[in-house]
Amino acid sequence: MGTISLEHSDRLYWLGRYTERFFTTLKALGDLYDKMIESKQWYKQYLENFGLADTYADSKLFMRSFIFDKSNPNSASFSLERAYDNGIVLREEISTVSLSYLQMAKDTLFKAEQSNNIRMSLLPLEDMLYSFWGSINEHIFDDEIRNIIYIGKTLERLDMYVRLKYPYDSVKKEFVRLRKNLDRVPQGTPYRYNAKYMSVLTEMLVSESDYEQNSVMATEALEHLFERSEVLV
Repeated sequence: MGTISLEHSDRLYWLGRYTERFFTTLKALGDLYDKMIESKQWYKQYLENFGLADTYADSKLFMRSFIFDKSNPNSASFSLERAYDNGIVLREEISTVSLSYLQMAKDTLFKAEQSNNIRMSLLPLEDMLYSFWGSINEHIFDDEIRNIIYIGKTLERLDMYVRLKYPYDSVKKEFVRLRKNLDRVPQGTPYRYNAKYMSVLTEMLVSESDYEQNSVMATEALEHLFERSEVLV
């Protein structure tokens, strides 16, 4: 343990983050689609949650961009492409079987863009992502490799939940999960978290009222959690 290079650690971490970002973005957009049946303006709130400007003529253009536009860094498609790029490099670590599920997701997303029923065409993606994570658990025997991927996954989910203003109970659950994953990483790994920002994050999420008042500070702490400093754990 503790023999993984910093470059490979980065790729493992971002594989976890981008795969989860793809998954959570799709789920959030699905929920948003349901809300927009009542009011087309709900997408503006989504943009506001991420500090993004509204440059879209209508909600349909917004949805197409945030699902399919590979040039949009906030889209599901962009995240899936980045996850796959890291997976290609990490094929030996994660197995070609695990990588194949990301390829299947790419193929499904491409076909969905051409479909007359986009919502239905996207439904198989959830099972593909669950299969990807099951394959990760089945084929990775090095706990350090698995844990770094899962740190990226849980950190990304926590970040998305906070930005999307998920209920406190859901946010707290993901934070506890993140701490458990961090505690499992061997001391020798070159990829360590910043204890200063972990302390800040803990204070911001200690209670529901703290979460509601300090969600912006919590996302800022998450952004810096893996930056190098003199205080690393």
